[in-house]
Amino acid sequence: MKVLLIHNKYGIISGEELMIKRTVALLRQRGHRVDCLLEDTVPSNAGLLAKERAFVSGIYSLKGVRKVNHWVRTFRPDIVQVQNLYPSLSPWVLPAIRQEGIPVVMCCANSRLVCPNGLLLSHGQVCERCIGGREYWCILRNCEDSLSKSVGYALRNFAARKRRLYHDNVTLYYALTVFQKRKLVEGGFPAERLEVIPNMVETSKSLGKVPLGNYVAFAGRGSPEKGVTTLLQAARDCPQIPFQLAGDFWRMPGVEKGKPANVELLGHLQGPRLDDFFKNCRFLVFPSICYESFGLVVIEAMLHGKPVVCSRLGGLPEIVDDGVNGLLFEPGDAVDLAARIKWLWSRPDLCVEMGKAGREKVLREYSPPRYYERLMQVYRRALELHGTHSART
Repeated sequence: MKVLLIHNKYGIISGEELMIKRTVALLRQRGHRVDCLLEDTVPSNAGLLAKERAFVSGIYSLKGVRKVNHWVRTFRPDIVQVQNLYPSLSPWVLPAIRQEGIPVVMCCANSRLVCPNGLLLSHGQVCERCIGGREYWCILRNCEDSLSKSVGYALRNFAARKRRLYHDNVTLYYALTVFQKRKLVEGGFPAERLEVIPNMVETSKSLGKVPLGNYVAFAGRGSPEKGVTTLLQAARDCPQIPFQLAGDFWRMPGVEKGKPANVELLGHLQGPRLDDFFKNCRFLVFPSICYESFGLVVIEAMLHGKPVVCSRLGGLPEIVDDGVNGLLFEPGDAVDLAARIKWLWSRPDLCVEMGKAGREKVLREYSPPRYYERLMQVYRRALELHGTHSART
Protein backbone atom coordinates (compact mmCIF):
# COMPACT_ATOMS: atom_id res chain seq x y z
CA MET A 1 0.00 0.00 0.00
CA LYS A 2 1.18 3.52 -0.80
CA VAL A 3 0.54 6.02 2.00
CA LEU A 4 1.08 9.77 1.93
CA LEU A 5 1.26 11.37 5.37
CA ILE A 6 0.64 15.12 5.61
CA HIS A 7 1.43 17.14 8.72
CA ASN A 8 2.22 20.74 9.66
CA LYS A 9 4.85 20.45 12.38
CA TYR A 10 4.41 22.32 15.66
CA GLY A 11 8.02 23.32 16.17
CA ILE A 12 8.14 21.77 19.67
CA ILE A 13 8.84 18.30 20.98
CA SER A 14 5.53 16.47 21.36
CA GLY A 15 4.15 12.98 21.70
CA GLU A 16 2.12 13.53 18.54
CA GLU A 17 5.18 14.09 16.37
CA LEU A 18 6.97 11.17 18.00
CA MET A 19 3.99 9.00 17.05
CA ILE A 20 4.18 10.23 13.44
CA LYS A 21 7.80 9.02 13.25
CA ARG A 22 6.86 5.69 14.81
CA THR A 23 3.91 5.21 12.46
CA VAL A 24 5.98 5.94 9.36
CA ALA A 25 8.74 3.57 10.52
CA LEU A 26 6.23 0.82 11.33
CA LEU A 27 4.50 1.06 7.95
CA ARG A 28 7.82 0.95 6.12
CA GLN A 29 8.95 -2.05 8.17
CA ARG A 30 5.77 -3.84 7.09
CA GLY A 31 6.53 -3.24 3.43
CA HIS A 32 4.38 -0.20 2.66
CA ARG A 33 5.62 2.72 0.60
CA VAL A 34 5.30 5.88 2.68
CA ASP A 35 5.99 9.44 1.65
CA CYS A 36 5.73 12.42 4.02
CA LEU A 37 4.78 16.03 3.37
CA LEU A 38 5.93 17.75 6.57
CA GLU A 39 5.52 21.51 6.66
CA ASP A 40 7.46 23.67 9.11
CA THR A 41 5.48 25.91 11.43
CA VAL A 42 5.86 29.65 11.87
CA PRO A 43 8.32 30.22 14.77
CA SER A 44 7.07 32.12 17.81
CA ASN A 45 9.67 34.83 17.28
CA ALA A 46 8.64 35.42 13.64
CA GLY A 47 7.94 38.94 12.47
CA LEU A 48 4.52 40.53 12.13
CA LEU A 49 4.32 39.92 8.38
CA ALA A 50 5.03 36.18 8.80
CA LYS A 51 2.37 35.92 11.50
CA GLU A 52 -0.16 37.74 9.32
CA ARG A 53 0.54 35.30 6.50
CA ALA A 54 0.06 32.40 8.91
CA PHE A 55 -3.28 33.90 9.98
CA VAL A 56 -4.48 33.98 6.38
CA SER A 57 -3.04 30.59 5.36
CA GLY A 58 -4.73 28.92 8.35
CA ILE A 59 -8.07 29.84 6.76
CA TYR A 60 -7.07 29.27 3.14
CA SER A 61 -3.65 28.46 1.68
CA LEU A 62 -3.40 28.41 -2.11
CA LYS A 63 0.27 27.51 -1.75
CA GLY A 64 -0.65 24.58 0.50
CA VAL A 65 -3.31 23.32 -1.92
CA ARG A 66 -0.89 23.48 -4.85
CA LYS A 67 1.83 21.71 -2.89
CA VAL A 68 -0.50 18.90 -1.80
CA ASN A 69 -1.88 18.56 -5.32
CA HIS A 70 1.65 18.14 -6.64
CA TRP A 71 2.54 15.48 -4.06
CA VAL A 72 -0.67 13.54 -4.59
CA ARG A 73 -0.40 13.58 -8.39
CA THR A 74 3.28 12.65 -8.29
CA PHE A 75 3.16 9.91 -5.65
CA ARG A 76 -0.40 8.63 -6.37
CA PRO A 77 -1.01 7.13 -2.91
CA ASP A 78 -3.72 4.62 -2.08
CA ILE A 79 -4.41 6.47 1.20
CA VAL A 80 -3.65 9.96 2.44
CA GLN A 81 -3.34 10.34 6.22
CA VAL A 82 -3.54 13.88 7.55
CA GLN A 83 -2.81 15.24 11.02
CA ASN A 84 -2.31 18.93 11.75
CA LEU A 85 -3.01 21.24 8.79
CA TYR A 86 -2.44 24.60 10.50
CA PRO A 87 -1.21 27.14 9.67
CA SER A 88 0.69 26.52 6.43
CA LEU A 89 -1.57 24.02 4.64
CA SER A 90 -5.17 24.74 5.74
CA PRO A 91 -8.13 22.32 5.55
CA TRP A 92 -8.64 23.35 1.91
CA VAL A 93 -6.13 20.64 0.98
CA LEU A 94 -8.83 18.07 1.88
CA PRO A 95 -11.22 18.73 -1.04
CA ALA A 96 -8.17 18.89 -3.31
CA ILE A 97 -7.22 15.34 -2.25
CA ARG A 98 -10.78 14.11 -2.58
CA GLN A 99 -11.01 15.48 -6.11
CA GLU A 100 -8.07 13.26 -7.00
CA GLY A 101 -10.17 10.25 -5.98
CA ILE A 102 -8.08 9.25 -2.95
CA PRO A 103 -9.54 8.42 0.50
CA VAL A 104 -8.45 10.56 3.44
CA VAL A 105 -7.85 9.21 6.95
CA MET A 106 -7.44 11.82 9.69
CA CYS A 107 -5.66 11.14 12.96
CA CYS A 108 -7.29 13.35 15.60
CA ALA A 109 -4.31 13.64 17.92
CA ASN A 110 -5.84 16.62 19.74
CA SER A 111 -9.23 18.35 20.07
CA ARG A 112 -8.63 21.00 17.42
CA LEU A 113 -11.64 19.94 15.33
CA VAL A 114 -14.00 21.04 18.12
CA CYS A 115 -11.83 23.53 20.06
CA PRO A 116 -9.80 26.31 18.43
CA ASN A 117 -6.78 25.86 20.73
CA GLY A 118 -7.00 22.07 20.60
CA LEU A 119 -6.88 21.58 24.37
CA LEU A 120 -10.46 22.11 25.58
CA LEU A 121 -8.78 24.29 28.17
CA SER A 122 -9.26 27.98 28.90
CA HIS A 123 -7.28 29.95 31.49
CA GLY A 124 -6.27 26.81 33.36
CA GLN A 125 -9.75 25.27 33.47
CA VAL A 126 -11.36 22.53 31.38
CA CYS A 127 -13.65 24.28 28.90
CA GLU A 128 -16.15 22.83 26.42
CA ARG A 129 -17.87 26.07 25.40
CA CYS A 130 -16.73 25.90 21.76
CA ILE A 131 -17.97 22.35 21.14
CA GLY A 132 -20.83 22.25 18.66
CA GLY A 133 -19.99 25.30 16.57
CA ARG A 134 -19.50 28.02 19.19
CA GLU A 135 -15.96 29.08 18.29
CA TYR A 136 -16.76 32.65 19.28
CA TRP A 137 -16.12 31.69 22.90
CA CYS A 138 -12.41 31.51 22.09
CA ILE A 139 -12.60 35.24 21.28
CA LEU A 140 -14.95 36.22 24.11
CA ARG A 141 -12.71 34.52 26.68
CA ASN A 142 -9.49 35.36 24.85
CA CYS A 143 -8.34 31.79 25.45
CA GLU A 144 -4.86 32.42 24.02
CA ASP A 145 -4.22 35.55 26.12
CA SER A 146 -3.69 37.29 22.79
CA LEU A 147 -6.77 38.69 21.11
CA SER A 148 -5.29 38.46 17.61
CA LYS A 149 -4.30 34.83 18.17
CA SER A 150 -7.68 33.94 19.69
CA VAL A 151 -9.47 35.58 16.76
CA GLY A 152 -7.27 33.73 14.27
CA TYR A 153 -7.86 30.35 15.90
CA ALA A 154 -11.61 30.91 16.11
CA LEU A 155 -11.94 32.11 12.52
CA ARG A 156 -10.10 29.18 10.99
CA ASN A 157 -12.29 26.71 12.91
CA PHE A 158 -15.41 28.66 11.92
CA ALA A 159 -14.41 28.75 8.25
CA ALA A 160 -13.63 25.01 8.12
CA ARG A 161 -16.92 24.14 9.83
CA LYS A 162 -19.11 26.39 7.70
CA ARG A 163 -17.56 25.07 4.47
CA ARG A 164 -17.73 21.48 5.80
CA LEU A 165 -14.10 20.96 4.81
CA TYR A 166 -13.61 18.12 7.29
CA HIS A 167 -17.11 16.63 7.23
CA ASP A 168 -17.35 16.29 3.45
CA ASN A 169 -13.76 15.39 2.59
CA VAL A 170 -12.40 13.12 5.32
CA THR A 171 -13.31 9.50 4.68
CA LEU A 172 -12.56 8.21 8.17
CA TYR A 173 -11.27 9.71 11.42
CA TYR A 174 -9.53 8.03 14.31
CA ALA A 175 -9.24 9.31 17.86
CA LEU A 176 -6.77 8.07 20.48
CA THR A 177 -9.30 7.28 23.22
CA VAL A 178 -13.00 6.51 23.53
CA PHE A 179 -13.36 9.72 25.54
CA GLN A 180 -11.87 11.78 22.72
CA LYS A 181 -14.16 10.09 20.20
CA ARG A 182 -17.16 10.99 22.37
CA LYS A 183 -16.15 14.67 22.39
CA LEU A 184 -15.81 14.68 18.61
CA VAL A 185 -19.28 13.17 18.28
CA GLU A 186 -20.64 15.85 20.63
CA GLY A 187 -19.03 18.37 18.29
CA GLY A 188 -21.02 17.07 15.34
CA PHE A 189 -18.65 14.54 13.79
CA PRO A 190 -20.27 11.27 12.63
CA ALA A 191 -19.81 8.39 15.08
CA GLU A 192 -20.01 5.86 12.24
CA ARG A 193 -16.89 7.38 10.66
CA LEU A 194 -14.89 7.61 13.89
CA GLU A 195 -12.57 4.81 15.05
CA VAL A 196 -10.22 4.59 18.05
CA ILE A 197 -6.52 3.73 17.79
CA PRO A 198 -4.54 4.21 21.02
CA ASN A 199 -0.88 5.19 20.78
CA MET A 200 1.90 2.63 20.80
CA VAL A 201 5.28 2.21 22.42
CA GLU A 202 8.23 0.08 21.31
CA THR A 203 7.87 -3.18 23.22
CA SER A 204 10.65 -5.29 21.70
CA LYS A 205 13.40 -4.29 24.11
CA SER A 206 14.03 -6.58 27.06
CA LEU A 207 13.04 -5.21 30.45
CA GLY A 208 15.48 -7.11 32.64
CA LYS A 209 15.34 -6.81 36.42
CA VAL A 210 13.09 -3.96 37.54
CA PRO A 211 14.45 -2.04 40.56
CA LEU A 212 11.96 -0.72 43.09
CA GLY A 213 13.11 2.83 42.42
CA ASN A 214 13.96 5.64 44.80
CA TYR A 215 12.08 8.69 43.53
CA VAL A 216 8.72 9.80 42.16
CA ALA A 217 8.96 10.74 38.49
CA PHE A 218 7.33 13.30 36.22
CA ALA A 219 8.09 13.47 32.50
CA GLY A 220 6.57 15.76 29.92
CA ARG A 221 6.25 19.29 28.64
CA GLY A 222 6.75 21.75 31.45
CA SER A 223 3.64 23.83 30.92
CA PRO A 224 0.69 24.78 33.15
CA GLU A 225 -1.85 22.39 31.56
CA LYS A 226 0.37 19.45 32.53
CA GLY A 227 -0.46 20.08 36.19
CA VAL A 228 3.09 21.01 37.22
CA THR A 229 1.83 23.46 39.85
CA THR A 230 -0.35 20.76 41.43
CA LEU A 231 2.62 18.37 41.47
CA LEU A 232 4.92 20.90 43.18
CA GLN A 233 2.27 21.62 45.82
CA ALA A 234 1.89 17.88 46.47
CA ALA A 235 5.67 17.42 46.64
CA ARG A 236 5.87 20.16 49.25
CA ASP A 237 3.47 18.09 51.36
CA CYS A 238 5.73 15.01 50.99
CA PRO A 239 9.09 16.38 52.19
CA GLN A 240 10.58 12.94 52.86
CA ILE A 241 9.91 11.67 49.33
CA PRO A 242 12.30 12.67 46.50
CA PHE A 243 10.87 13.84 43.17
CA GLN A 244 12.64 14.07 39.82
CA LEU A 245 11.10 16.02 36.94
CA ALA A 246 12.21 15.46 33.33
CA GLY A 247 11.26 18.16 30.83
CA ASP A 248 11.87 21.73 29.77
CA PHE A 249 10.24 24.33 32.02
CA TRP A 250 10.96 27.53 30.10
CA ARG A 251 7.18 28.11 29.81
CA MET A 252 7.02 28.25 33.62
CA PRO A 253 10.02 30.35 34.70
CA GLY A 254 8.92 30.35 38.34
CA VAL A 255 9.35 26.59 38.75
CA GLU A 256 13.10 26.69 39.36
CA LYS A 257 12.84 29.20 42.21
CA GLY A 258 9.54 27.99 43.61
CA LYS A 259 10.17 24.24 43.79
CA PRO A 260 10.58 22.59 47.19
CA ALA A 261 13.94 21.14 48.24
CA ASN A 262 12.89 17.53 47.51
CA VAL A 263 12.30 18.27 43.81
CA GLU A 264 15.09 17.97 41.25
CA LEU A 265 14.76 19.29 37.68
CA LEU A 266 16.62 17.17 35.13
CA GLY A 267 15.81 18.97 31.89
CA HIS A 268 14.74 17.22 28.70
CA LEU A 269 15.68 13.53 28.53
CA GLN A 270 15.51 11.15 25.61
CA GLY A 271 16.80 7.78 24.45
CA PRO A 272 18.73 5.67 27.00
CA ARG A 273 18.67 8.49 29.58
CA LEU A 274 14.87 8.53 29.52
CA ASP A 275 14.76 4.73 29.75
CA ASP A 276 17.00 4.86 32.82
CA PHE A 277 14.82 7.61 34.29
CA PHE A 278 11.72 5.40 34.08
CA LYS A 279 13.61 2.30 35.19
CA ASN A 280 14.90 3.88 38.41
CA CYS A 281 11.72 5.63 39.56
CA ARG A 282 9.25 4.02 41.94
CA PHE A 283 6.25 5.34 40.03
CA LEU A 284 5.24 8.09 37.62
CA VAL A 285 2.91 10.98 38.40
CA PHE A 286 0.90 12.41 35.50
CA PRO A 287 -1.11 15.31 37.00
CA SER A 288 -2.58 16.91 33.87
CA ILE A 289 -5.43 19.40 34.32
CA CYS A 290 -6.56 19.21 30.68
CA TYR A 291 -8.17 16.50 28.58
CA GLU A 292 -5.03 14.71 27.42
CA SER A 293 -5.39 13.16 23.98
CA PHE A 294 -3.51 10.15 25.30
CA GLY A 295 -0.43 10.67 27.47
CA LEU A 296 2.42 8.78 25.81
CA VAL A 297 4.72 8.93 28.83
CA VAL A 298 2.10 7.01 30.82
CA ILE A 299 2.53 3.88 28.71
CA GLU A 300 6.30 4.46 28.56
CA ALA A 301 6.44 4.22 32.36
CA MET A 302 4.08 1.23 32.40
CA LEU A 303 6.29 -0.53 29.85
CA HIS A 304 9.16 -0.20 32.33
CA GLY A 305 7.08 -1.94 34.98
CA LYS A 306 6.11 1.19 36.91
CA PRO A 307 2.68 2.15 38.25
CA VAL A 308 1.19 5.54 37.38
CA VAL A 309 -0.64 8.04 39.57
CA CYS A 310 -2.66 10.25 37.26
CA SER A 311 -5.61 12.60 37.02
CA ARG A 312 -9.09 11.13 36.84
CA LEU A 313 -9.71 13.14 33.68
CA GLY A 314 -10.48 12.64 30.01
CA GLY A 315 -9.21 9.42 28.50
CA LEU A 316 -6.57 8.72 31.16
CA PRO A 317 -8.79 6.29 33.14
CA GLU A 318 -8.92 4.17 29.97
CA ILE A 319 -5.17 3.61 30.34
CA VAL A 320 -4.63 3.64 34.11
CA ASP A 321 -6.97 1.21 35.87
CA ASP A 322 -7.44 2.54 39.40
CA GLY A 323 -6.03 0.08 41.94
CA VAL A 324 -4.71 -2.28 39.23
CA ASN A 325 -1.79 -0.60 37.44
CA GLY A 326 -1.89 2.72 39.24
CA LEU A 327 -4.04 5.22 41.09
CA LEU A 328 -6.34 8.04 40.04
CA PHE A 329 -6.75 11.36 41.84
CA GLU A 330 -8.99 14.39 41.39
CA PRO A 331 -7.37 16.75 38.84
CA GLY A 332 -5.89 19.90 40.32
CA ASP A 333 -6.29 18.62 43.90
CA ALA A 334 -2.79 18.72 45.41
CA VAL A 335 -4.02 17.34 48.76
CA ASP A 336 -5.57 14.31 47.09
CA LEU A 337 -2.46 13.79 44.97
CA ALA A 338 -0.15 14.00 48.00
CA ALA A 339 -2.29 11.43 49.84
CA ARG A 340 -2.06 9.00 46.88
CA ILE A 341 1.70 9.50 46.60
CA LYS A 342 2.29 8.86 50.32
CA TRP A 343 0.01 5.81 50.29
CA LEU A 344 1.66 4.16 47.28
CA TRP A 345 5.23 5.10 48.27
CA SER A 346 4.81 3.29 51.58
CA ARG A 347 3.70 0.06 49.82
CA PRO A 348 6.70 -1.16 47.78
CA ASP A 349 5.24 -4.62 47.20
CA LEU A 350 2.12 -3.06 45.72
CA CYS A 351 4.28 -0.87 43.46
CA VAL A 352 5.90 -4.00 42.06
CA GLU A 353 2.54 -5.73 41.61
CA MET A 354 0.95 -2.73 39.90
CA GLY A 355 4.02 -2.29 37.72
CA LYS A 356 3.74 -5.85 36.43
CA ALA A 357 0.04 -5.34 35.66
CA GLY A 358 0.84 -2.14 33.79
CA ARG A 359 3.52 -3.79 31.66
CA GLU A 360 1.16 -6.65 30.80
CA LYS A 361 -1.45 -4.15 29.62
CA VAL A 362 1.08 -2.31 27.45
CA LEU A 363 2.23 -5.54 25.80
CA ARG A 364 -1.39 -6.49 25.18
CA GLU A 365 -2.88 -3.16 24.06
CA TYR A 366 -0.15 -0.70 23.06
CA SER A 367 2.45 -2.71 21.14
CA PRO A 368 3.45 -1.96 17.52
CA PRO A 369 1.79 -5.17 16.22
CA ARG A 370 -1.50 -4.21 17.91
CA TYR A 371 -1.23 -0.65 16.59
CA TYR A 372 -0.53 -1.91 13.08
CA GLU A 373 -3.51 -4.26 13.23
CA ARG A 374 -5.83 -1.40 14.23
CA LEU A 375 -4.38 1.00 11.66
CA MET A 376 -4.78 -1.51 8.83
CA GLN A 377 -8.40 -2.05 9.84
CA VAL A 378 -8.97 1.71 9.56
CA TYR A 379 -7.18 1.93 6.20
CA ARG A 380 -9.14 -1.00 4.77
CA ARG A 381 -12.43 0.45 5.97
CA ALA A 382 -11.53 3.85 4.49
CA LEU A 383 -10.87 2.21 1.13
CA GLU A 384 -14.21 0.40 1.34
CA LEU A 385 -16.12 3.55 2.31
CA HIS A 386 -14.43 5.53 -0.43
CA GLY A 387 -15.27 2.86 -3.01
CA THR A 388 -18.91 2.82 -1.91
CA HIS A 389 -19.14 6.61 -2.03
CA SER A 390 -17.46 6.75 -5.47
CA ALA A 391 -19.88 4.13 -6.81
CA ARG A 392 -22.85 6.20 -5.60
CA THR A 393 -21.53 9.39 -7.16
